[in-house]
Amino acid sequence: MVKLDILSDPICPWCYIGKANLFKALDQVPDHPFVIEWHPFQLNPDMPAGGMDRRTYLERKFGDKDGAVKAYAPIVGKAEEAGLTINLDRITRTPQTLDAHRLIHWAGIEKAQTPMVDLLFQAYFVEGRDIGDHEVLADLADAAGMDAAIVARLLAGDVDADDIRARDAHSREMGISAVPTFIVASQHAVPGAQPTEMWMKVIADIQAQVAASE
Repeated sequence: MVKLDILSDPICPWCYIGKANLFKALDQVPDHPFVIEWHPFQLNPDMPAGGMDRRTYLERKFGDKDGAVKAYAPIVGKAEEAGLTINLDRITRTPQTLDAHRLIHWAGIEKAQTPMVDLLFQAYFVEGRDIGDHEVLADLADAAGMDAAIVARLLAGDVDADDIRARDAHSREMGISAVPTFIVASQHAVPGAQPTEMWMKVIADIQAQVAASE
């Protein structure tokens, strides 16, 4: 098996699209070689704990409404190509994602990391929910088969917060500056929302290498 580490943020639209493209390939190759682990990378590490009004965030990041529209136009197109629903008009707050990353980490302990990532993407991009809100996160934990009461208690404290920050900082120190970033076999970094066809080729190449070594 080959480790595939994915650095992502659940409010990153390109991560949402990149995940969909990757898993289309994995679905076509049931015996694919990848073992997947998700890693934290905050798009906005300096975001206030309570998040920020979405319009204010976009205007600060892109200058004005027109700048935001231009930035998001290709995202909407690529989401449609990937067969995804993306309801940007439903998003009213841009959250801080530290707690969402803590939840992904805890889901990993219970072998539910990818389902949790899916639930977070769905909640944010489709339903427009505030995934910085502890009640929302506990509800998503319940949907993933986790104990929502335990998760709520953990979220109320700072368990694993420093670890998430340290892992995020380590990735930046290693030169990663944007997500999604996929790291194949701890050696090859593949940045961006790559098309399904690229992943099909990567899988085929790995399978050929394995077959040649047997």
